[in-house]
Amino acid sequence: MKTASRSETRVLLLAEDDPEDSLMVREALAQADVNAELHTVEDGRRLMDYLRRQGEYGDPARSPRPNIILLDLNMPNMDGRQAIAQIKDDPALRHIPLVVLTASRAAKDIGIAYESGASSFIKKPASFSELVDVMKKLAVYWLDTVELPPVAHR
Repeated sequence: MKTASRSETRVLLLAEDDPEDSLMVREALAQADVNAELHTVEDGRRLMDYLRRQGEYGDPARSPRPNIILLDLNMPNMDGRQAIAQIKDDPALRHIPLVVLTASRAAKDIGIAYESGASSFIKKPASFSELVDVMKKLAVYWLDTVELPPVAHR
């Protein structure tokens, strides 16, 4: 299943503080045969630096604009809830779809995520095979089915 047959390279940005979870997402995307470039950051503050091309992310070649952001809610420095609010308050960033990918099952977190502007809320699957399935579905929907807004300021 090769997704994103469009000519441009698709960029996914994962904000996840657990290195094992980041690795599992990377491996699940590979096993799902998702044709996208994955970039990762470890917390909400680095996510904002990446998106605003500040500090270590100042070089656009190192921080290409993402077509979609996968976002954990519970991270240090700035959590996902705060990051969603900042992204949606920024006219240059608010068009980027935000998919929450978190271990939280709390109804309050689901409500806050959507009220803040998240595009989707996905509970982290319990097994790797389920994560591969989720990544396949995510790619089919977000990279092959919907029309994403143009990536500005590459």
